[in-house]
Amino acid sequence: MDSSQGGKAYGLLKSQQEEKLNSINEAFLSDPQYAEEEDLSSQLEMFKRKYMEFDLNDKGDIDIMGLKRMLEKLGLAKTHLELKKMMSEVAGGTSKDTISYTDFLNMMLGKKHAILKLILMFEGFGKEQEPKDVGPPCRKTFSDLP
Repeated sequence: MDSSQGGKAYGLLKSQQEEKLNSINEAFLSDPQYAEEEDLSSQLEMFKRKYMEFDLNDKGDIDIMGLKRMLEKLGLAKTHLELKKMMSEVAGGTSKDTISYTDFLNMMLGKKHAILKLILMFEGFGKEQEPKDVGPPCRKTFSDLP
């Protein structure tokens, strides 16, 4: 593939991927399980954007390298073992090598507390809505715990 085709092919791939993710979002929107979820459509839109940032192999799922780079971008480098643990936690205990968008949404909207979900909620999503605190929060240590 010559480089002039690269950009166009990449753009096409991204829009096909986005269509696929949109159709998964539609399914979640009509799922009675999430009917009570506040502002579901904008949440799904945000999750889709995050997911597409993660999906670096552009195959429509997140592989371990995508997860690794995303966490590094957040300043949270993880070991290979930690990454594998996170992935199996999201994918429901199966030792899959990728996280599908459906797995990702089930994690983000589900009641389960996956490590990755907590990181994303803390890192990415909190920052978009909340005003910045002045000064860094004080770090708690084990000795501070009751």
